[in-house]
Amino acid sequence: MNRLDHRDPLVFDTHELGRRPGAMRKVSRTLEAPEGLGIIDVIGVPEKSPIDLDLRLESVVEGVLVTGTAETHVEGECVRCLEPVDFDIDVDFQELYYYPESDERHRARTAGAEDLDEDSEEETYRLEGDYFDLRPVLRDAVVLALPLQPVCQEDCLGLCSECGARLSDDPAHHHDAADPRWAALQGLSAAHGDEGDGIKNSDTREGLAENQEK
Repeated sequence: MNRLDHRDPLVFDTHELGRRPGAMRKVSRTLEAPEGLGIIDVIGVPEKSPIDLDLRLESVVEGVLVTGTAETHVEGECVRCLEPVDFDIDVDFQELYYYPESDERHRARTAGAEDLDEDSEEETYRLEGDYFDLRPVLRDAVVLALPLQPVCQEDCLGLCSECGARLSDDPAHHHDAADPRWAALQGLSAAHGDEGDGIKNSDTREGLAENQEK
């Protein structure tokens, strides 16, 4: 049963391609970016922003080989100074979408292979009827092309830890901070000064008392 919605712009129809190995068809499409195309809370393609797709669909023995490029715009923020970061990206991808019966034969052949694991089966893409969904392949290609720690410029100095000022705007920015070791000595000095003042005041009071007695 075909569960894919043919009205979805990321779902493509291979009916015209047929199943004759060697047949080829090119498809170009501009569509709106789906939600979650990127690294969450870091950088990605804004939802509903345009994506230009150029695909080449080739019929092979086991399915349809999809080779393509996607051009789009990404936005995020610098991990050092939190300034906005945006640029265009151009990603390439290629994926084989198996015919349902070919995929069953493929899994039967590899079921006993020692190097087969659960992840390898999850990465297998299949046609549903004559349709395939490009969404997971496109998402993987875009995410792999994005920087994990985007910066506004390679030598970004980040933010001042004291006041949050952007250091790249003023490389000489600094704050005068007293050495805590000197601050401790100053406290001791002040304490000794206070004791001296107390002795002087006591002497003065005693002198006045002696004068009054005379």
